[in-house]
Amino acid sequence: MKEARFYEKLEGGGVHCSLCPHGCIVREGRRGICGVRENRGGTLVSLVYGKPVALHVDPIEKKPLFHFLPGSSSFSLATAGCNMSCQYCQNADISQGPREKRAIEGEAADPGSVVQAAASQSCRTISYTYTEPAVYWEYAYDIAVLAEPAGIRNVFVTNGFWSKEALAAMLPSMHAANVDLKFFRDASYKRICGAKLQPVLDTIRGMHQGGIWVEVTTLLVPGLNDSGEELNDIARFIAGVDPSIPWHISRFHPQYKMTDRPPTDPRWIRKARDIGLRAGLRFVYSGNVPGDEGENTNCPVCGHGLVLRWGFTVRKNEIKAGKCPRCGETIQGVWA
Repeated sequence: MKEARFYEKLEGGGVHCSLCPHGCIVREGRRGICGVRENRGGTLVSLVYGKPVALHVDPIEKKPLFHFLPGSSSFSLATAGCNMSCQYCQNADISQGPREKRAIEGEAADPGSVVQAAASQSCRTISYTYTEPAVYWEYAYDIAVLAEPAGIRNVFVTNGFWSKEALAAMLPSMHAANVDLKFFRDASYKRICGAKLQPVLDTIRGMHQGGIWVEVTTLLVPGLNDSGEELNDIARFIAGVDPSIPWHISRFHPQYKMTDRPPTDPRWIRKARDIGLRAGLRFVYSGNVPGDEGENTNCPVCGHGLVLRWGFTVRKNEIKAGKCPRCGETIQGVWA
């Protein structure tokens, strides 16, 4: 347990948390929407500091990040909790446990031991992932500031629902991020995720402006966000920030509270890719469709196959000094 950042004390013993756009007013003995930040005697504390529920070594492609150190390993961790309540969450047992069961699970692991473990397993990055890293901001920050001097970069896999203050404070220690852009309709964010659209858009812009390598993922859910109009809106937004931002369009599988819809037809993933490319994006990828051509990185100018993948495995990488070896086109990313 550790005192939280980004809050102010109120008269009467309450506190105002400004970690994320919910801006929770938390009374004595209560927790915020995330379920892991609690008011104890007028002090807001993190209940998950140093208590990861998951510690794994993953390929960086699993985040998914396709233009950031491809083929490398990432030491991945998460604590319990989330500031969204997505009805199709694939990790609901750990993300929603504090809210639904008031359970705070996890094993003890101080920041130094996390960095040491990542280094001992030759991981080039630490990924804050699986749940929402904003809700364990203090823990992630303390790990991140130790990781960089050790030659390990920091990757955030996030829903993007951060306050501008929390993002600005983390940016100096952040190197890459994959942001879930779940919908382009505020009503859908509110109904399905208990959140809002605009802060997510602000986070994507803020990360890019802050020099972070950004990739974006959209889970394509049948009947919810798969209209041509909404997909075009997402693609045009990303292209407006930077057409070189990779867009991952992932296949939905029934999960958690959303079991009434079928898995996404892979043909719709391909149609969505076409929409993204027509909108001016240079790199659009298929997700959760192993073996699909859309997993590969192709030169946007000459079409040469640069990075060939199968699922999370890199089969070939021909990018040389950040360029296509055939035509010399610059391929944006962090390659070494």
